Amino acid sequence: MPPHSLKIASGNYDRIQALKSGEVAIDGYDIEYLNLAPPETFRRLFDDQEFDIAEMSFSTYLLARSRFEWPYTAVPVFLSRVFPHSSIYIRTDRNIKQPEDLRGKSIGIPNYHFTRGLCVRGMLSDEYDVKIDDINWRTGGIDTPGGLTYMAMEPPPNIDVKAIEPTETLGNMLVEGSIDAIITYRDPQVFTAKAPSIGRLFPDFRSVEQAYFSKTGIFPIMHVVGIRDDLIAADPDIARNVVAAFEDAKAKALPHLTDLDALAVTLPWLVAEAEATVELMGNDFWPYGIDKNRKTLEAQIRWSFEQGISPRPFEIEELFEPST
Repeated sequence: MPPHSLKIASGNYDRIQALKSGEVAIDGYDIEYLNLAPPETFRRLFDDQEFDIAEMSFSTYLLARSRFEWPYTAVPVFLSRVFPHSSIYIRTDRNIKQPEDLRGKSIGIPNYHFTRGLCVRGMLSDEYDVKIDDINWRTGGIDTPGGLTYMAMEPPPNIDVKAIEPTETLGNMLVEGSIDAIITYRDPQVFTAKAPSIGRLFPDFRSVEQAYFSKTGIFPIMHVVGIRDDLIAADPDIARNVVAAFEDAKAKALPHLTDLDALAVTLPWLVAEAEATVELMGNDFWPYGIDKNRKTLEAQIRWSFEQGISPRPFEIEELFEPST
């Protein structure tokens, strides 16, 4: 019989290139690999269930798994990870000098349940005692109107969450001063354009995030990989084979970060940065699997429950295909 075809979608990361190119295979399957920006992947996944295997927002997966009939199960492949401190952009003229100064302020977010917001709020609560009900939350588009509309949920009734006008953007509101800060998944245009009085809450976010990792052992997971349940039912080996393929692809990508012969990334001190990362985080600084990520998973599951996204705290093993 000819191989079955798998439609896989994710961002165009170095750690998936060998799988995308065919250098790494999933036994018995041909692969159609789509590289899409995460918001596009998530819209097509969470709204239309379009893909066989796809990158999923971890926080939205927790929401889907707990509140909806969701036809995908995650495997512990974590394609996107970001520390939260770099994602808070503020009005620098509002006397916001430290995280505690965010209490009572209005902060824009693209939706309530996006993973970066989950992790920023969790970090602010755990490390600085800034709670979600200390903030007035405003949802909408960052650079263009609309925001992230997939898998809509009603925020907890005790939290002040209001949508901005559908023609407005949070970036414009930050410039105009009608909100005090933004938490978002990428630099807003008003920040990259160096609009007056717009900056990061943590300008030296690298050192703050390194200290956070040293203290907590948490390297936040933004995106997991999900596989359609009907595929798993038809092929009980597919989940293990998918994990092995992503592991192999990552292993083929990592040596390029320390290869001085020809730099893999357009960054002059790439090798120095990679070596410093290994010194702080160990050789497997971007781990897949449950055991190496238990602290991070436990924290994010707890945050999801505390923030009213999940109605109960999951056990980690509930969230992942048992064979993995």
